[in-house]
Amino acid sequence: MKIKLILGLLAALIIAIASPRILGSDYFSPQNKAMLGMDSTALGKYWYEGKAEISRYSLQQNRYRDIHPGHALLVFVTEDFLLEKQVKNDQYRDKNDVPILKLNSIHRFTTGIYDYSIMGSVFAPANLKRYPHALKVTHSSQDWCGQTYMQVNQKKDHLKFQVRSYFEAEADQDLQLPIEWLEDELWTRLRINPKSLPTGKIQVYPSATYLRLMHRELKAYAAEGSLGDYQGQDIPGEKLKVYTLRFPDLERSLEIVYQAKSPYLIEGWTESYPSSFDKKVRRTIAIREKTIKSPYWEHNSVGDDGLRMELMEGH
Repeated sequence: MKIKLILGLLAALIIAIASPRILGSDYFSPQNKAMLGMDSTALGKYWYEGKAEISRYSLQQNRYRDIHPGHALLVFVTEDFLLEKQVKNDQYRDKNDVPILKLNSIHRFTTGIYDYSIMGSVFAPANLKRYPHALKVTHSSQDWCGQTYMQVNQKKDHLKFQVRSYFEAEADQDLQLPIEWLEDELWTRLRINPKSLPTGKIQVYPSATYLRLMHRELKAYAAEGSLGDYQGQDIPGEKLKVYTLRFPDLERSLEIVYQAKSPYLIEGWTESYPSSFDKKVRRTIAIREKTIKSPYWEHNSVGDDGLRMELMEGH
């Protein structure tokens, strides 16, 4: 009996060692824990509770010749990220990784009879001094016409862009472009430390969503960034801050409105630009309705439907 028990325990131990460590964002390799403890620019304890921060926003989306209703989700979560492969460290057999703040953003809205589903992911190291830019950004857009995909990987001396589109003018593209700011990476940078956001005259690759919806040339555009107190009336809250990014050549502006204190929760955003159909400037507005923290990857059964209803319908 004792021999069988010992053999059973040994077998369980071997399986545990050989199996991938899929423990959620509360697990970090020892070297990353040590680095985070010493790095004053790293994220605080708020982000290391083994939970994701999930925020739901009401959305009024500028598209075609109208403003369309919908909703958006911003999912922020921490994890370990492999530097060479530029994917999540699932197996923990490769020690060449860094702790990151990941953003998954999801926008869903209808345009008349058909709908859009747009998702972007940003993988940004928590150590801004050592890694000043996101290592990877991905983006996909689906509607009834078809789908597009874009991926950006940071290399040593350039950004590698891959574009796959059903539009003839875009089709398949593989580009190597200079390292400049990515608009998509500014959202994670804001959550890490808004004072580190780029201000003044800068070169920026506009958001993948804007580039794909407007079919603009994939390149860095002249922009101007600024930080200040939020003076608008569209997004409710007290003592809010705003990061503004303006693209003169595109006649486009973005405002990200956030709480002044850490963890700098994003209360909403506005985005204005002229339609390619009638040249009229219209504005997208998103307003936060609810935020929860949850290890959502554990809540995947039919019995967890109530949690989704609470998030999607609650205010």
